[in-house]
Amino acid sequence: MRASVIPMTLYLLVFATSFAVAEEPAKPAPEHLEIPATGTVDFKITPDEPQVAERFQMQDHQFPYTTKLERMSGEVRVTRVTFPSPVTTDFEENNTVHGLYFQPPGKGPFPGVVVLHILGGDFILSQTIANALARNGVAALAIKMPYYAERRRPGHPRRLLSRNLEESIAGMTQAVLDIRQSVAWIRDRPEVDDEDLGITGISLGGLMSALSAAAEPRVRKVGIQLAGGDLAQSIWDKDRKETAGFREDWLSKGGTRETFIKAVAPIEPTTYGHLLKGRKVLMLAARQDEIFPVASTLALWKSMGEEPELIWLEDTGHYTALLYIMRETERLSQFMKQPLTVGK
Repeated sequence: MRASVIPMTLYLLVFATSFAVAEEPAKPAPEHLEIPATGTVDFKITPDEPQVAERFQMQDHQFPYTTKLERMSGEVRVTRVTFPSPVTTDFEENNTVHGLYFQPPGKGPFPGVVVLHILGGDFILSQTIANALARNGVAALAIKMPYYAERRRPGHPRRLLSRNLEESIAGMTQAVLDIRQSVAWIRDRPEVDDEDLGITGISLGGLMSALSAAAEPRVRKVGIQLAGGDLAQSIWDKDRKETAGFREDWLSKGGTRETFIKAVAPIEPTTYGHLLKGRKVLMLAARQDEIFPVASTLALWKSMGEEPELIWLEDTGHYTALLYIMRETERLSQFMKQPLTVGK
């Protein structure tokens, strides 16, 4: 899984229109429900918590948050949100979760979705998707995962994912717990339907969407874009400079392919795919994906009982598929707005 590095010019060509607001005759400002500058959220587990993997389990607790108005994007109000991570690390910067809340006008109730970013940390993509969701009547909170942006100590090499497998597993575990706390924050919003919650993301964000949804029983809708499973096998078997480092480091410590696969299992989405059976899952995949090949996509799909709706982008790879993301965001919006099936 290497960084999804997309030239800024491509972003401008593909995504800038989603932020543009055409000039219109003056009209009353849209009404939004108030967001207090400070507050507290009650995190409550569900009766399904025992089914959650032990490393991702949480207990009832309260956490504070702060907000600050960022801007208006048409009728969507964009607000900065911060709250403490449930995990305390040695890096103080990393112990606070940062996000942008894209709030549709009106009282709702709206579906609420947590939006996750790509490996390269190009937040404009996840924020553009969150903005598009909000314009379609879906409240969206785009957050930054551990060791990204404000959460990264300047000059320090620590990252969410690195050749240090132990650190990578710790970072992904923290990310899942941060995402669970993010779901609690958006669920607490009065304009959000607290029973209609979802997660979505692209690439790393898609992988983390699958992993986090399995760890958060309240999430009923999952949008997995350009991601898959069988991570260890993909990393080990790919003939790439980026993944060769994992093999070299592991072998130098006396490890083998089999022990590597076993070590990665705790953060492998197919390990927990069975927990997503019965939920609404939409998967978007590229037929020529260089990062998550067809076998990887199908492994994740099969782990969920072959239930998810699986959409293939033909003749596209991992990066060229981004040219279709805004078109597919309309599909994602409609998916997130679908009524929940009774009992699901």
